[in-house]
Amino acid sequence: PYEYDRQQLLQFKGYVDSAIGAGQSALGSLTGNTSDQVSPAAPPLFTSDQKKSQAELEKDASHTIGKLGPYNVSTSGGISKDDPRRAQGNWDQTIGSGKEAVGNALGVESLKKEGQQQNAQGKGLEAEGQLSDFGGGMKDRLEGTVKGMGAGVMGDREKEEKYRMMHDDGKTAQRSAEKDIQRAADA
Repeated sequence: PYEYDRQQLLQFKGYVDSAIGAGQSALGSLTGNTSDQVSPAAPPLFTSDQKKSQAELEKDASHTIGKLGPYNVSTSGGISKDDPRRAQGNWDQTIGSGKEAVGNALGVESLKKEGQQQNAQGKGLEAEGQLSDFGGGMKDRLEGTVKGMGAGVMGDREKEEKYRMMHDDGKTAQRSAEKDIQRAADA
């Protein structure tokens, strides 16, 4: 139970630190001094840039996942398996690109067009799988958080742990989909 609370607190702290860092940065921009205080009575422990950097590191740590084939593991211990449409879509894109390249090289227009069509269908199929994992992950995170809090209030540590795992698995599925969606957007 303490690890679950600690994880949520660290994530919340990252958001707060980021907001404070942004506020300090804005104040510093107005005054020309990035080490300006948020409050004159309480000097900052870090400059705004240091606070923002720390917040970004904590946020990145909450997003870190490892991937082995269709399986994903997060630093919080969450485990998820990709929707099969993601792998099939990726495969269709690879085969489609290959057909297109061969069609171009040999001057076979029908093979080139078939490859383009298969590539486009693969992109759509992969996107469907990513959206499914993203939405399912968000649902599991929310359900795990709400039900975990309820179990904690009731003192049911076994259910609290079950829902913490549901939350972490959902977060892993969501982060994995986000990472792949971002990779596709950057390409």
